[in-house]
Amino acid sequence: MSSPLPKVVIVGAGFAGLRAVRQLAGAPVQVTLVDQNNYHLFQPLLYQVATAGVSATDIAYPVRAIFRKQANFSFRMAKVSGVDFSARQVLTERGPIPYDQLILGVGGETNTFGLQGVARHAFPLKSLDDAIRLRNHILRMFELSSQANDPAARLALRTFVVVGGGPTGVECAGALSELIRLVLVKDFPGLDLSDVQVHLVERMDSLLPGFPSQLSAAAAETLRRKHVTLNFGWQVQDYDGEALCLADGSRLPARTLVWAAGVQAVSLLRLIGLPTSRQGRVPVLPTLQVPGYENLWVVGDAAYLEEAGQPLPMMAPVAIQQGELAAKNILRQLAAQPLQEFQFKDPGSLATIGRNAAVARINRLNFSGFAAWLVWLAVHIFWLIGFRNRLLVMINWAWDYLFYERAVRLITSQGASDASYSPSRIDPEDG
Repeated sequence: MSSPLPKVVIVGAGFAGLRAVRQLAGAPVQVTLVDQNNYHLFQPLLYQVATAGVSATDIAYPVRAIFRKQANFSFRMAKVSGVDFSARQVLTERGPIPYDQLILGVGGETNTFGLQGVARHAFPLKSLDDAIRLRNHILRMFELSSQANDPAARLALRTFVVVGGGPTGVECAGALSELIRLVLVKDFPGLDLSDVQVHLVERMDSLLPGFPSQLSAAAAETLRRKHVTLNFGWQVQDYDGEALCLADGSRLPARTLVWAAGVQAVSLLRLIGLPTSRQGRVPVLPTLQVPGYENLWVVGDAAYLEEAGQPLPMMAPVAIQQGELAAKNILRQLAAQPLQEFQFKDPGSLATIGRNAAVARINRLNFSGFAAWLVWLAVHIFWLIGFRNRLLVMINWAWDYLFYERAVRLITSQGASDASYSPSRIDPEDG
């Protein structure tokens, strides 16, 4: 009688988790993927859902459909509450899941740096519900402002603040400004665009950290042309749902604050007792194992690993490559072979700033404008999962480009919002 196959449990259906599952296809192991959602989410396009560019279903794909042909795969939809390392069990709300090897690719969550008002009233952008809630809120602000008689109240309803000058903040601010000035201006014929303000707030003195300075400057100039007000050196003190409060005591009245200023590893890592470092990430060996645990691997945003004295960025290419290496090292360990160390192969960075505009860093080549925008389109279409999703996103983008129209301008009951709504908490997707 043959011995049972080793059980590999992977927590998190993000980029790292999916790549690990694929790497283990056909291997003599039994793979179980665990996530609280039954889909993989393409997070880089969440801001497009929030600004009515694409539908939520266009950037998500069912996990079971992705791996339906992988014979050694099974899926458990459950929220992980802990790990019993001595018994080798992943603890979930639907019972324990035994493992021989465990990969934690649980991802990140919004970091509000202890600002309670921001956590309570701002809009994060980490999940589908977040994006739909923000889209509802933006559209509702215009419906309410069209009925407001008081100029100050109307201005606050039409003031939108995005905090964070990284790729998410830059892309969101650019898309939001274009939604207002190219699309909503046609839906609201009496809309006075001088009443509308889109602010991008950044604590540092430049945008897009990690990009070359010329690309940062190009992004800033493009956003200004798109009527986004850039506020450098602003230190956010708090937000009460009515106005942004700054460290110098000034206030900016605004009924909408999108928080794209920080990310950290999910709190689950601390709850299960793993040691954490900066941003709540778990320090790992170059093999991606947690020190002291030969069968525990942490990958993606949850992992803290330095190269050249700097922590690896919390971005999809790192997660994809780490998920693949963790799976390879598990197979090497089972075969009593030496483990490989992680070396990040940087494919470059992209950020779009709206219609016909993007910045790109690929190897030593830096460029911006229309050419960078075309590269951005191609890369994001390529990485979407499923032919249907790729086709629908391409159709929506083409429709928007040709007719200056956003197809998903719907205020729905899902992620419902009103003028007084503020998220009661930021709910992490922790697998």
